[in-house]
Amino acid sequence: MTSAYTDFDAPDIAVDVYPPQEDSQLLIDAMVQAGLAPGARVADLCTGSGVVALAAAMAGAKEVTAFDICPKAVQRARQDALAVGARVDVHRGSWARAVEFGPFDVVLANPPYVPVGPEDDSDAIAAEAGPSQAWNAGPDGRLVLDPMCAAAPLLLEEGGTMLIVHSECSNVQHTLSALRAQGMSAEVVAQQLIPFGPVMTARAPWLMRAGLLSPGSRCERIIVIRADAP
Repeated sequence: MTSAYTDFDAPDIAVDVYPPQEDSQLLIDAMVQAGLAPGARVADLCTGSGVVALAAAMAGAKEVTAFDICPKAVQRARQDALAVGARVDVHRGSWARAVEFGPFDVVLANPPYVPVGPEDDSDAIAAEAGPSQAWNAGPDGRLVLDPMCAAAPLLLEEGGTMLIVHSECSNVQHTLSALRAQGMSAEVVAQQLIPFGPVMTARAPWLMRAGLLSPGSRCERIIVIRADAP
């Protein structure tokens, strides 16, 4: 299904804002296909360029609130919302600020999730990948995922739904288990095998040595997990 809003080929995405990629598209498609947005209060965590928040607004959400720690990402998301006439409130700050504005019917999240090796590889990663804070997530890729899963019940209304996208490298089963430990049902609802981008190309050898990626891989699997509050 085509998403409600895509801007992945826009030439003016600044390199200091995380550019929309396949993970953003997969998350949007999962939201649209599940029919979650119409009439819902939606939060978009780690919004980056704001593409997911705009998609929710244009898919019929009653209210969309987005969060990002990067001031340039906040500016970009606000500008794009204004340009297309979408009602999206964008706040600067950690995803955890969403607790102040919630609970929400739907929470969407594309957090940093790429594991970081012991050696600095920033010089090997092309600038078009965006800022490292948008994808670096500690040695196991779960620096943001773990607290986000723990906070899910605080973010969601009764019967609300959370969609989180991340790579196979950051332990899909751990995310499922962490969400279920909060009393939620959780399952993988979408997945896609994609060629390595700039970050994974630079980091794949270490990820394979660390056992976080299968030896000889040339692609990574990205997944969307859906968690439903009781």
